[in-house]
Amino acid sequence: MLIGEVARRSGVSARMLRHYESLGLVRPSGRTGSGYREYSGADIRRILHIESLRSLGLSLREIGRALDEPGFTPSALVGDLIRQTRARIAAETELLTRLRRLDAADPAGWEDALRVVALLQALGSTSADARQRAALSSGDAVPVPVEALVEAVLSEPEPNVAGALSWALARSDGSAAELLAVALGSTEAAVRERAVETLAELPGEGPAGRLREALDHPDAVVRGHAALALGARGEDGAVPALLDMVVAGRRDTDAADTLGVLASDEATADRVAGAMTARLADTATRAPARGRLTQALADIPGAVAARALAELSHDEDRAVALTATYLLRLREGTR
Repeated sequence: MLIGEVARRSGVSARMLRHYESLGLVRPSGRTGSGYREYSGADIRRILHIESLRSLGLSLREIGRALDEPGFTPSALVGDLIRQTRARIAAETELLTRLRRLDAADPAGWEDALRVVALLQALGSTSADARQRAALSSGDAVPVPVEALVEAVLSEPEPNVAGALSWALARSDGSAAELLAVALGSTEAAVRERAVETLAELPGEGPAGRLREALDHPDAVVRGHAALALGARGEDGAVPALLDMVVAGRRDTDAADTLGVLASDEATADRVAGAMTARLADTATRAPARGRLTQALADIPGAVAARALAELSHDEDRAVALTATYLLRLREGTR
């Protein structure tokens, strides 16, 4: 079979076939009387093998080794190809992300585009100062896409930089709450915690709604952050989660303080004190937790809390009884 026919049947151009021959990859088995290259069936199969290996990303040199060295095994080479392909995909994915974020910023001209690119690069800097400056300058001239700011805050280990990023998100278009809510489902505990901490810093009903949903999150840390943030905003729906924190001894002082803030009016104070009393009466509540609940009653005004302390002053747990007696005296002294 002559070179033109081989090219038509294999899909490999005649020029490429000549290149393969110059490299020694394919050698036509014969020549016609006129000197034209003549390819055998074995030659054509070899050409097809070369094309198959090229489709896997092998270089022509690697293909020559694979076809000609009897001891050559594909395992090591395929492993290298997998690593190279993953690295190339990661690089292309990063480039695609940058391009999408640049497009989202909708720069008016190349000067604005370059400013956005510089800010995006600064957000990924190894310097905390550079990251903080980028966050604080976001939105001054050209806004950094919210997605980039959210990604940055979710991976930010420095509290000051995280604060600057939260500030930038609070000034953004308001879509941050949705992205942060998605991050609450991360498999990484640190990412979930950063997401709820950032939500707690954002104003408005959107973030507040996401925090309310987080009160039912399976991660106790996420529930705790959400409860503290909502309690500070005066939402008494956070009371059960705050009481869970006191019982568990997890940021119990902060939780008790927040319960005291919530008990700012008589009706709410009585509801909070009633919920505390119910926890104290629960037989599943152990001694250390009962002590913490008793101490938390100190900041709850009203008759319900006073009655609960009076009953606890006779508790069979001496530590609880002494704490309740002391707190009653303090309350009497402030009248």
